[in-house]
Amino acid sequence: MLHAPSALERILQNRQEGISAEVARFILSLSFSAADQKRCHELSEKAQDGMLTESEKAILDDLLTANDVLMILKSSARLQLKQAPPSAA
Repeated sequence: MLHAPSALERILQNRQEGISAEVARFILSLSFSAADQKRCHELSEKAQDGMLTESEKAILDDLLTANDVLMILKSSARLQLKQAPPSAA
């Protein structure tokens, strides 16, 4: 099954000039805190057991959406660095 680009991916693809190598490296340095990673794991386990409250569901949705955006940005950054001339990377 092919992956259809998300709206965010399409926005990033529309930029003709791309992002600078410096910005790409900054994006690649971003990550969730250990506390957020732990919370996401805990909430995911509760979701699998069908035990999430509405408040917890909102928190998990927020974390998963942020993760999706971060993964898309990182993918775009890696591609930009791969395509950049050697002097820009």
